[in-house]
Amino acid sequence: MSDLPYRKCVGIFLLNPSGKVWIGRRVMKTNKFPSDKLWQMPQGGIDNGEDPEAAAFRELKEEIGTDKATILAESRQWLCYDLPEKVQGKALKGRYRGQKQKWFAMRYEGSDDDFDLNYHGEDNAEFDKWRWIWARDLPDIIIEFKRDVYEQIVEEFSDLVAHPDKT
Repeated sequence: MSDLPYRKCVGIFLLNPSGKVWIGRRVMKTNKFPSDKLWQMPQGGIDNGEDPEAAAFRELKEEIGTDKATILAESRQWLCYDLPEKVQGKALKGRYRGQKQKWFAMRYEGSDDDFDLNYHGEDNAEFDKWRWIWARDLPDIIIEFKRDVYEQIVEEFSDLVAHPDKT
C-alpha cells in the first residue's frame, strides 16, 4: 500500500462563538470501526483544479448543510494519515493509502438551526449526529489512525479555541 498516493483533501476546524469545535458522528455502512470513535470534524476531497479554500467551503455545505463561516487560519503544512491495513485497498475506492489534508480554522457565523445533515438527502448523509466540544477533547474521541493529525491541529489552532478552565 505504500506505493499508493495520498488523497488530497481539506479539513475544517469549525468554531462557535464560545470557542468550541463542531464534530459529527460519521455514518458507517459497515461495522469496521467502533461506533464511539466515529466522531470527526468535516473533511473531504479536493476536486481536480479546485483551490483548497474553495474545497473547504464546498465540503462544509455538502456535509453539514451550511457554509456560514469565515476563515481564521490555515494549517502551516499538509498533514497526512494512513488508513489501517484492514481497509487499505477498500476505503477511498482502493486508490489511496490515506489522506493528505490542508486544515482551515473557521468561525461559524450561523445558528445551530442552520445545520442540515441531510442536505444531500438522507442516503448521502456523512453524519447522523453532531455536537460542539472542547478542542482539547478531540483526540480522545477520534479513531486511532486519525489521532495524530487531530493532535497536531488542536495544537496549531490552540490560540483560537476556548479553554474550559477559563470560561
